[in-house]
Amino acid sequence: MKIGLLILFVLFLVLPPDGIHKSLAARPSVVHIGSILRFNSTIGGASVVAIQAALEDINSDPTVLNGTTLKVDMRDTNCDDGFLGMVQALQFMETDVIAIIGPQCSTIAHIVSYVANELRVPLMSFASDATLSSIQFPFFVRTAPSDLYQMDAVAALVDYYRWKIVTAIYLDDDYGRNGIAALDDALTERRCKISYKVGFSSSAKKGDLINLLVSVSYMESRVIILHTGAGPGFKLLSLANQLSMMGNGYVWIATDWLSAYLDANSSVPAETMYGMQGVLTLRPHIPKSKMKSDLISKWSRVSKQYNHSDLRTSSYAFYVYDSVWTVARALDAFFDDGGKITFSNDSRLRDEVGGTLHLEAMSVFDMGNNLLDKIRKVNFTGASGQVQFAVTGDLIHPAYDIININGNGMRTVGYWSNYSRLLSTVLPEVLYSKPPNSSLANQRLYDVIWPGQTAQKPRGWAFPSNAKELKIGVPNRFSFKEFVTKDNVTGSMKGYCIDVFTQALALLPYPVTYKFVPFGSGTENPHYDKLVQMVEDNEFDAAIGDIAITMSRTITNDFTQPFIESGLVILAPVKKHITNSWAFLQPFTLQMWCVTGLFFLIVGAVVWVLEHRINDEFRGSPREQIITIFWELNISRSRLRALGSPEEYAKALKSGPKRGGVMAIVDERPYVELFLSTNCKIAVAGSDFTSRGWGFAFPRDSPLQIDLSTAILSLSENGELQRIHDKWLKTGECSADNTEFVDSDQLRLESFWGLFLICGVACVIALLIYFVTIIRKYLRHEHPEEPIPPEEPSPKKGGSKYNCRKFFSYLDHKEPPKKKQTLSSLSSTPTTPVTNFTVLEIERPVRTVRNGSVVDIED
Repeated sequence: MKIGLLILFVLFLVLPPDGIHKSLAARPSVVHIGSILRFNSTIGGASVVAIQAALEDINSDPTVLNGTTLKVDMRDTNCDDGFLGMVQALQFMETDVIAIIGPQCSTIAHIVSYVANELRVPLMSFASDATLSSIQFPFFVRTAPSDLYQMDAVAALVDYYRWKIVTAIYLDDDYGRNGIAALDDALTERRCKISYKVGFSSSAKKGDLINLLVSVSYMESRVIILHTGAGPGFKLLSLANQLSMMGNGYVWIATDWLSAYLDANSSVPAETMYGMQGVLTLRPHIPKSKMKSDLISKWSRVSKQYNHSDLRTSSYAFYVYDSVWTVARALDAFFDDGGKITFSNDSRLRDEVGGTLHLEAMSVFDMGNNLLDKIRKVNFTGASGQVQFAVTGDLIHPAYDIININGNGMRTVGYWSNYSRLLSTVLPEVLYSKPPNSSLANQRLYDVIWPGQTAQKPRGWAFPSNAKELKIGVPNRFSFKEFVTKDNVTGSMKGYCIDVFTQALALLPYPVTYKFVPFGSGTENPHYDKLVQMVEDNEFDAAIGDIAITMSRTITNDFTQPFIESGLVILAPVKKHITNSWAFLQPFTLQMWCVTGLFFLIVGAVVWVLEHRINDEFRGSPREQIITIFWELNISRSRLRALGSPEEYAKALKSGPKRGGVMAIVDERPYVELFLSTNCKIAVAGSDFTSRGWGFAFPRDSPLQIDLSTAILSLSENGELQRIHDKWLKTGECSADNTEFVDSDQLRLESFWGLFLICGVACVIALLIYFVTIIRKYLRHEHPEEPIPPEEPSPKKGGSKYNCRKFFSYLDHKEPPKKKQTLSSLSSTPTTPVTNFTVLEIERPVRTVRNGSVVDIED
């Protein structure tokens, strides 16, 4: 019995059950993490100070790790030599560490990320390479903003100032190449592009850098994006200043390497600052917080203690400081859940016979997945702001300050945040409390002082002196050669469109070398859609001429401001003023008049059918109903013909459709106006039924298109465009004031003379009938038919004047309504009452004798 209890006690000590082990497991007294930095760099030196400051704060607070001391083992690596840096990093991975702060170099980060995945060691890196992803490398934890966001901010800047093309200079390594690839994507999303990009080695000599800048100066873009490190970056800016590439017209945008250096270095030589005047740069936005203030207040002391007194805080120092705190908070949660720090060897990691890499020394962190899970769940406010990871593995709410180098320092002109993806003068943390607003109209930055000490926004591009000659396609027309044609003697192109183009070019503040390439044989008008397509296919650098701006063409090409309106109109021959009194009959054919009259009868019959049972007005004899009915087109398809010249136009219109010609012609207004200047008996019928214009075609996002549009507007405002128009298109052979011919199809007053005559005759006849009737009634009223007894003298009249006044009085008197009389009222003496009799209605006047005189009953 005692022996059995003793065996159980030994087993308990040697092989404790997991449950008992977990509950009794004590936190280790010391935990080691690693750090891979480049000590002799600005970011590396500031990171050393930030790590020591974080360790001091964590280890002095017993509530963070509950008595466990956190230590960081730092190793220096060579970022310039990728192979040496990789070897140094792999040697460091032989030590048993549970997490690594760094590396800061993207090239080293790629290599170490592969190893960290196998060893299950979380890699807390502030490398900004956009291709480093937690999807490919699950143990890679980015603790600073990715270049994806920085390049999106750069693209927003380019788009805000309406630049379309940029030049990119970059360090030719993973950091540089991948950053420019992200910039290219961001610019493309905004319909901008990198027109020229050039990389250089970190070991490039001065002569190599000068040649690089000279090649950049030959490019048309004057917006230069500089994505490199601090060392080569300052060399390039200094050389650019010596080559006069930091003056008027240039735009330099440096990524956050420049702000990181200027923030961290307390003293920058005056000549260095002088050579960067007007440069724009970006800085990761760090909001105000208590931890940030505390770190700044102790920075001077800690930096002196670790021999970096010349360095100040920077954005990356805040990120490194929070990275250490992130590991400490995750470790605390890891230990609370019973996590243990144990390592085991991987049988796959063995050197070949005679190998000296000692791969077997690398151990796998057994519970690395658990610690990684705790890291991704941290959520606290650190020195860099809110420390919280999104599902993509990046920190939430990445944002940047937009900085302008001016004088001896830097000035913030605005902000960019991924929350709205817009530029603003409002702090990003203020925007987070509002619904996101992605309207471009809300973008705003403060004024920028550009290179050359000017506040005027640079155009962003120019034609360099050695620029290639532009190939410009020009239609070689067969007809309407006043617009554009080839001179058969000199071989040059001439015409209205050519003059507009050359005069617009003369207004540009830079020279443009070009040559016209005729498009078409000249024996027939060329196909304009094909000409525009050749511009899209880069066979031509531009196309000028009488090119209509249509929706389908604007999908693939950019057009300048229209230099002439061009709507479709109808041409028709005009006649003298229509003086025929029956011209109102001409708009309708006899067939149309017959059909119209027939439909009057049909509509009347339908109304009668619907109304005659319920409406007394539609009842009565057939004659009356017919009077009530009176009293209230198959057009053949048009045939199209193609006509190719003004002569064909005139001949076809003169012949008319009955003699093999046409009734009308549809064409664009500029051609029509030129045709009408020599054909006075033809005019435009009606108004334009489409509205568009002619413009010059350019490839998508061509900066020359924008400048030429401005120049064309200037030509219009100063009257030069009208002068060119009058030179080529106004011959003066036909007078605009010619009254013998009309320019519309309107019917005039004399055209309806016959209709007015009919109406007038009808009115006269109606009045005659009326007066005959009224005179008859008047005579009957004054002279009744019954004779007057002779013994009574006739009344004496007052003459003709009296009779006229009496007649007009009768005419003005209202005619009384017709009375309805009964037979009983005709008796003048009382009779015996009649009990049964029929009442007759008498509508005509009835006479009787009263007091010896014959009178009408109705009177």
